[in-house]
Amino acid sequence: MKVPLLDLKLQYSELRDELDRAILEVVESQGFVLGPVVAGFEEAMRGYCGVGGAVGVSSGTDALLMALMAEGIGAGAEVITTPFTFFGTAGSIVRVGARPVFVDIDPLTFNLDSAGLEERITARTRAILPVHLYGRTAEMDPILETAGRHDLIVIEDAAQAIGAESRGRRAGSMGDYGCFSFYPSKNLAGFGDGGMITAGAEERLQRLRILRNHGMDPKYYHSLVGGNFRLDALQAAALLVKLPHLDRWTDRRRANADRYDRLFRDAGLAGDPVRLPTRPDEQSGDRHVWNQYVIRVQRRDDLRQHLGEADIGTEVYYPLPLHLQKCFESLGYRDGDFPESERAARESLALPIYPELSDDQAVWVVESIKRFYSS
Repeated sequence: MKVPLLDLKLQYSELRDELDRAILEVVESQGFVLGPVVAGFEEAMRGYCGVGGAVGVSSGTDALLMALMAEGIGAGAEVITTPFTFFGTAGSIVRVGARPVFVDIDPLTFNLDSAGLEERITARTRAILPVHLYGRTAEMDPILETAGRHDLIVIEDAAQAIGAESRGRRAGSMGDYGCFSFYPSKNLAGFGDGGMITAGAEERLQRLRILRNHGMDPKYYHSLVGGNFRLDALQAAALLVKLPHLDRWTDRRRANADRYDRLFRDAGLAGDPVRLPTRPDEQSGDRHVWNQYVIRVQRRDDLRQHLGEADIGTEVYYPLPLHLQKCFESLGYRDGDFPESERAARESLALPIYPELSDDQAVWVVESIKRFYSS
């Protein structure tokens, strides 16, 4: 049985007529850059995330970059973040000329360990950039409290966590900025690159709107040095069609995670040799949206090869933490500096969890893992 890591064709077939019609309307209008479709999607995201406003941009990485630019964070500044995330998080900090300062992760959540924040703050610290990894929000209350005491900006990297909640607050609504990605692998997936920045303060939103269009306002008059960070109307049209279905797809992902947990326990694999993902406290208003279902295992690479031979797609997020990447050698970090991130890089493995995953496919995944550890 073939089980891909992600099957985008199933979602497209479900919405084909509506998606094709929405895209054709943009093509017929010939209005491809910003315009009413992008504005409509921004308004829909504002309501969904429960924020003051939303600004459509070209990618999740550009969203992070723009949030840093909007606050004037650059040379000489430090931004605290996690080394266990996608490159774009720390890469954006370096691109504005600032220095990423890493804090290790909580081994249970894979998110930045807020207990390590205080000791990393210096006179040069300007912002904290927590990542809501795999669809679970970071521990935001202590992050926000620490930021408040030190007058720091908080930029949420919510690329993997649209619709996730912490104490009933949506991802992207808790910090000064929220940054989202609509890359095709995300829960709300576009037809290419796309992103969004949310913010509460109107002055910040207006600055973002100017920055995304080369710092231009009005036309050909540049008050800022911005860039071409615009979300195009074709992407916005597709995302407007998909957004009303997002919570239904999220419910399916959540059900798939529950099913995996049950299957692993029934197979006698849970705990040892397979450490299942931990769950947030839903009674307190936390909500995991399961962009990824990530287990921790021994002999991870051998297991991945075994699953590949069984036609089961998997992924390793992330095989080398950011502090050990060659391009960041100048930061001076060494192997062993962030042991939990390094351990997660060796042990973690993402399994298929897309909404359309069938019972038979999930059973095949778990049976294949059981065969590996029984041999």
